[in-house]
Amino acid sequence: MLKGKKILIGITGGIAAYKIPLLIRLLIKNGAEVQVILSPSAKDFVTPLTLATLSNNPVHSGFFDNETGKWHSHVELGLWADLFVVAPATANSIAKMNLGIADNYLLTVYLSARCPVMIAPAMDLDMFKHSATQKNLTALRARKHIIVEPTSGELASGLCGEGRMEEPDEIFKLITSFFSKKKQFKGKKILISAGPTFEAIDPVRFIGNYSTGRMGIEIAKSFANQGGEVFLVLGPTDLTVDHPMIEVFPVTTADEMFDQCQMQFPSCDIAVMTAAVADFKPKVKANQKIKKTDNDLFLELTPTPDILKSLGQKKRDNQLLVGFALETNNEVENALIKLRSKNLDLIILNSLSDPGAGFRHSTNKVTIIDRHENLKTFPLKSKTEVADDITSAIATL
Repeated sequence: MLKGKKILIGITGGIAAYKIPLLIRLLIKNGAEVQVILSPSAKDFVTPLTLATLSNNPVHSGFFDNETGKWHSHVELGLWADLFVVAPATANSIAKMNLGIADNYLLTVYLSARCPVMIAPAMDLDMFKHSATQKNLTALRARKHIIVEPTSGELASGLCGEGRMEEPDEIFKLITSFFSKKKQFKGKKILISAGPTFEAIDPVRFIGNYSTGRMGIEIAKSFANQGGEVFLVLGPTDLTVDHPMIEVFPVTTADEMFDQCQMQFPSCDIAVMTAAVADFKPKVKANQKIKKTDNDLFLELTPTPDILKSLGQKKRDNQLLVGFALETNNEVENALIKLRSKNLDLIILNSLSDPGAGFRHSTNKVTIIDRHENLKTFPLKSKTEVADDITSAIATL
């Protein structure tokens, strides 16, 4: 299951450290290669001998080995690992990871690691709930680290609540899932539209909206990171995309986006239409800048092509089509109408009435509705995390 995967375990000084030998045993049993780093205070909770015996490797805890006289390079371990799991991660270590403080060997390796990082917090209830800890965790999520949410239960202090490290078997399942989903879209071609469209009124003015394209770009990255070949039709945006598995097709108008999507869709397995396409465009574009006068200006508008509906009409049985619904009222009702009328397999609903959701935010709050009209609502998350939730939902189809 994990044969050949190189997993680096970082143990910090929390009482939950006593559970990590079980995690190491599960990883080794399933074919993983494991190396372990102890922070100085972690030695008070679990012994290097136990960890070395279970991992079949010497345990690292400092830059210099007094017995062998060997210097331990923090860079080598950071390059060796396919995944760096910090468990348990204390509030102190989480804060230092966020701020880039490297006052022990474990944290120095963390700063040099080029692999994905998974963090399993473990601390008392009040420490976990403190705004400083939550701010640090939010920053680490934004850095695309995987946070293993702690559970509620009896804590070492005698209190009962959030802060208890997730059990080793559950962390093991998350590690397994991480590697299994890493290439789950390999061989799949995915079409994504993102960003706004600008519909010209004259050479200097246009009809547009506040979309930045961030949500669509994050979805493109999520597919690409899982092995998908992505064709991203991207409207005007200041954001850049640099990924070897993403080919960008820049467009400006709804007509250009329509044409590019029609061209790419037949060869794709999955299409996710996140773009905020203008519904109307001026019937006539002025060739010269329209001068301001004291009189009212009347613009005659005509509908733009319905990209999503046209793809829904052409969709084959072996293709998946996903749409977005940004609503301001009657959200679920309007999303269901769009799901049915445009022959979608999934629709992603977000509402401008939710703080932190929609345009010009790095976060979003979505409800995913499938073709059977089952709803799953998610809390406010970073758009990177929302993208992963969406690709996971698509993978289940």
